[in-house]
Amino acid sequence: MDTEAQHLERDRSSGPGTGVEERSRSTHVQGERAATMSWGRTIFLGMACTVALLLFSAFVLQPFLVPSGSMQPTLRIGDRVLVNKLAYRFGSEPVRGDVVVFDGTGSFVQETGQEDNAVGELLRSAAASLGLAEPAGSDFVKRVVGVGGDRVVCCDDRRRLEVNGTPVTEEYVHPGDRPSDVAFDIVVPAGKLWVMGDHRSNSRDSRDHLGQPGGGMVPVEQVIGRVDWLGWPLGRIGSLEGTDAFTGIRPPDAGRG
Repeated sequence: MDTEAQHLERDRSSGPGTGVEERSRSTHVQGERAATMSWGRTIFLGMACTVALLLFSAFVLQPFLVPSGSMQPTLRIGDRVLVNKLAYRFGSEPVRGDVVVFDGTGSFVQETGQEDNAVGELLRSAAASLGLAEPAGSDFVKRVVGVGGDRVVCCDDRRRLEVNGTPVTEEYVHPGDRPSDVAFDIVVPAGKLWVMGDHRSNSRDSRDHLGQPGGGMVPVEQVIGRVDWLGWPLGRIGSLEGTDAFTGIRPPDAGRG
C-alpha cells in the first residue's frame, strides 16, 4: 500500500508539470506558424504591389528618370517625370510642343541583338519602369517641333525656326542657345515626328540623324507617351507647363509655295 501510494503521489506531481510543458510547446509551435504566415503574407503583398505598379507603369503612367541635360531648363538631370501612356492611346497623336518619351530604336540608335544577360536586363528594365534607374539607351525625351506634313526650316533672318512658313518664338529654349547651329530644310513624312531638345547646344536630336536612314524622323508608333507631370524633386512637383510657341501655325499644305 505504501508503494502504491508513492506511485500515485508521483503520478499526481508529474501530471500538472507535463501539461504546462505541453502547452508551452504548443504555444511556441503556434507562434512559429503565425510568424511564418505573417512573413508569407508580407512577401505576397509586396510581390502583388510590385506587379500592380509594373502593370500601372506599363499601361497608364510610367515614371521616367531624365538621364541628361538635353531638355534643360524644362527638365533637369535626375528629374522624375510621369509619362502619360494614355495620351495617344485612343486615336490622338502628338502635336507640336508636346514633350514626349519615345523608343529611338531604328531612328536614333541602331537596332541591336538581344542582351547577353537576360535576367540583369529584365531587372534593370523593371527598375527603370518604376523610375528607380536610368532608362534604356534607346529611350529618349524630346519636344515635338514638326508633325507629319510639316515643313521645318532653320532659320529665318532673325535666327528663328519656321514651321510651314511661320516663324516660331521658342521661349522654352535654354538661355543663350540659338534655335539651331545646324541649317536644315525638311518636310516631315506622314506618321513621323521631328523632335528637338530644349537645350539645343547640348542635345542630340533629329538634326544629328539627318543623313542616316529615316532622316532623324521618329515614327509616331514608337512614342511611349507624353510627359504631363513632374514627380520629383519635391520642390518642382506639378504639371508640366505647356507652350504657345506653335499657336497659329498654318496647316502643312498652306505653308508650301
